[in-house]
Amino acid sequence: MADPRGFLKVTDRVTQPKRPVPVRLMDYKEVLERQQAGTLQQQASRCMDCGIPFCHQGCPLGNLIPEFNDLTYRGRMDDAAARLLSTNNFPELTGKLCPAPCEAACVLSINQPAVTIKQVEAELAEHLMDAGDFVAQPPARHTEKRVAIVGSGPAGLAAAQQLTRVGHTVAVYERDEQIGGLLRFGIPDFKLEKQVIDQRLAQMREEGTIFRTGIEIGKEISWDQLRRDYDAVIVATGATIPRELPIEGHDLDGVHHAMEFLTENNRVVAGTLDAARIDAKGKHVIVLGGGDTGSDCIGTALRQGAASVTTLAIGQKPPTERADAQPWPTMPLLFEVQSSHEEGGERSYLASTVNFVSGAGTEQNKVIGVTVAETEFVAGKRLPKPGTERVIKADLVLLALGFTGPEPSGLDEQLGIEFDNRGNVARDGYYMTNSESVFAAGDAGRGQSLIVWAIAEGRACAAGVDKFLMETTNLPAPVAPTDRAISII
Repeated sequence: MADPRGFLKVTDRVTQPKRPVPVRLMDYKEVLERQQAGTLQQQASRCMDCGIPFCHQGCPLGNLIPEFNDLTYRGRMDDAAARLLSTNNFPELTGKLCPAPCEAACVLSINQPAVTIKQVEAELAEHLMDAGDFVAQPPARHTEKRVAIVGSGPAGLAAAQQLTRVGHTVAVYERDEQIGGLLRFGIPDFKLEKQVIDQRLAQMREEGTIFRTGIEIGKEISWDQLRRDYDAVIVATGATIPRELPIEGHDLDGVHHAMEFLTENNRVVAGTLDAARIDAKGKHVIVLGGGDTGSDCIGTALRQGAASVTTLAIGQKPPTERADAQPWPTMPLLFEVQSSHEEGGERSYLASTVNFVSGAGTEQNKVIGVTVAETEFVAGKRLPKPGTERVIKADLVLLALGFTGPEPSGLDEQLGIEFDNRGNVARDGYYMTNSESVFAAGDAGRGQSLIVWAIAEGRACAAGVDKFLMETTNLPAPVAPTDRAISII
């Protein structure tokens, strides 16, 4: 184990340093900086190597956390990174984007700040990238089985890498012009610079994975045709239907879904789009929704030069400490200050949006404000309290209210795929849908969730596909489709 008395000697939790706010607001480079090796080893020494490591329960991938913490503490970074890669295809992604349910389940977090597991993971991934150690692992033999994966987010990419490495011929289809899904087009560069994705894709191409972009399955190629052309098909399209807010004025100019705003700006930053149609420069911006997507909107709007940014959340402000109803080792809902919140803007809780206000004359179709009321709870429902209405100035409103499920995109009509009562693609215990040889993984079957769950489901779905094709499989299956114990939906 790491230092047996490490958690007694090092009681302070030290996280990754960040670039100064005035500096980072001038560009889209990543906010987080590298941790010094000595500090990282010191933080890893706090791991207690528990007899029952509950961090394993918290991590859907089953990462060998005490083991890589011990190796990091001893300075054996290559061995620690190898331990991490044995369970996680993309630690460079989870180390930057995962909210770390493993840390919520850390035994030390019962009465001390949790071990900085995510930070250790991120630094191990950086160590691999620095050394150019995303070494291709092409299969020793080929099975002559062909698999199509639709969607190139973390679930699709994880499934593709697993299936390619056991010898299947895998083609990943993506309707956008580049591979990555929301990793590339939805997440701002200040959280994930895109060369990180490109470095991993280079490895996957060398292993033999085929990528086909600019093809929308269900339109350019029918789902039925895809199933006839391949031995198995995986639906990994994500949950991309945005949740609507059907109130007066929702169709006014200046009211947009968050992903419209974020994807345009990401293309501008990448240089594939000259200018964004939705620009926050000089505008009073209202963000509805207090989650990760809302935070991404804040950081992006501030970098575009917004005059002000206000976030409205309909619920109560989360507590700063674990509530009794969310006991350890579950993932608690806590008040969080992300990097974007540090950069500016205001947050308002118990704020119910009543309607969007339009202008007069030439601005009658344009939003100029948002009517907000205090939230009150009536018979278990959150409703605007009469008599508390007020209007907040708004030139741009961004709806970051989450997603309701995957786009059918012809799945139902062309393949007869069934959906569950939550609007997700229904599947059995091996991730197969009611249509034989068609599987579903990630948010398409699970609903909106975490990146770590997407990767875990991609790996598990790959095992299901391999078993279907070969009657047996040696691929690990870390999670079952019905396992929602640590999920945040």
